[in-house]
Amino acid sequence: MKKPLSELINRQEPAWEFVSQWIREAKNKVEVLPRQPAQANSSLLAAQVTTRSPMGAILYETGGLLIDGGWLRVLGSGSPRLNRTLMDWNKGKPAGMLLVADDVLGGFYALNGGAFGPETVGQIFYFAPDSLEWEPTDMTYSAFLQFCCSGDLASYYRDARWTGWEKEISQLSGTQGLACYPFLFTQEGKDIRRSKRTPVPIQELWDFGQDMQRQLQATK
Repeated sequence: MKKPLSELINRQEPAWEFVSQWIREAKNKVEVLPRQPAQANSSLLAAQVTTRSPMGAILYETGGLLIDGGWLRVLGSGSPRLNRTLMDWNKGKPAGMLLVADDVLGGFYALNGGAFGPETVGQIFYFAPDSLEWEPTDMTYSAFLQFCCSGDLASYYRDARWTGWEKEISQLSGTQGLACYPFLFTQEGKDIRRSKRTPVPIQELWDFGQDMQRQLQATK
């Protein structure tokens, strides 16, 4: 039975107090997209998490987060500039995982709900577009948020960025990413500076990555 909104909104120990502190003290550029109250309520109800949790705080207090000028997008309750809610985006996605964030190149961050094994439930896995593999990050959702705010993203994405990337991604909406050709998982695509990059719907990057992964696994 679903919990009502009154049970999900925790006013005694709201996680937003420390999440907002991470954002205030962030070493990376973090933009908090404004919440839309009706959408925040419906998103929290759909997720059935309390605002005592960092995920509940992000859902209820924000439309999402744009990190590093929008290179990385953390899903919340939706905003005109990030027009996807966390739960709506996960409709039709594989069971046992919850996609919580993504980057402009088609890298996807998923919270393990069992799809990646019982021993790592509650940890974040990253679908890397240059390997087509789900990689463990050894981070919980809270640790991932802290990584987004103050982790060394420049080093983490060192081989995935090119001169002028900031201006290029500033033209994208939160429902778009960049399709790269040659593909990032090919030998020819290892140097992204030489790639042709085309804005496409982020759903297209998800579908393409999962399809390519299935095809490669079928040939092994």
